[in-house]
Amino acid sequence: MTIKTPLFNAQAMADKVVLVTGASSGLGAHFARVLAAAGARVIVAARRVQRLEELVAQINEAGGEATAVALDVADHESVERAVNAALRIYGPIDCLVNNAGVAASKRFTEINEEDWQFVLETNLTGAWRVARAVTAQMLAHGVSGSIVNTASILGLRVGFGASAYAVSKAGVVQLTKAMALELARKGIRVNALCPGYFETEMNRDYFDTEKGQQYIQQTPAQRLGNMSELDGPLLLLCSDAGSFINGVALPVDGGHMISSL
Repeated sequence: MTIKTPLFNAQAMADKVVLVTGASSGLGAHFARVLAAAGARVIVAARRVQRLEELVAQINEAGGEATAVALDVADHESVERAVNAALRIYGPIDCLVNNAGVAASKRFTEINEEDWQFVLETNLTGAWRVARAVTAQMLAHGVSGSIVNTASILGLRVGFGASAYAVSKAGVVQLTKAMALELARKGIRVNALCPGYFETEMNRDYFDTEKGQQYIQQTPAQRLGNMSELDGPLLLLCSDAGSFINGVALPVDGGHMISSL
């Protein structure tokens, strides 16, 4: 028997319906552009709708296809409205890029319960909430789809002063594996993308400081990642090119995870 391997090409996501959360800036906005350029019909979702509309205009002007929906991952009803809106606009979702996230960079002894709950509610419970709603839609419509949860290398190895964020992303990694195990026989693949340090709105101020620059110089690559260096891993996990990849937590970090202790 001959098994044909799906091609990984410029139209790897042709005609796929993709929901990207946390798409108003940073990684989410970049992921939406990449997926649209690969042929996907993209629903960009976040709380900051004006930014989403600007992103949609950019994607459509570049020849892609995108639309915006308001979404607060901390609100069950908001999630249900967004997922139902995606269904009305483009039909069933084929791929979810579960990307919404926040940070509270404080030491364990300094973080308060409000900050802790804010990070866990958005990064972990919010990811679960969206994944559950999209999975229900996939199953109801018989979709063999892909879910990519944005985790972090801090979900695989802890960093100083990032306890809440690291715990939330470790939870996302375990959520990914649990989902992959249960959904594989339904034709739904679930993987986690674990970026290292890429400059975003969330961390830009820190990496502009001398301390931030010194920190990056100590990593194997001695630099921040370029956004484009996430494109291949993203498309691999989202598309049929990664059809036999399931339940992985993929670091994209320039070797940061293997740095010497």
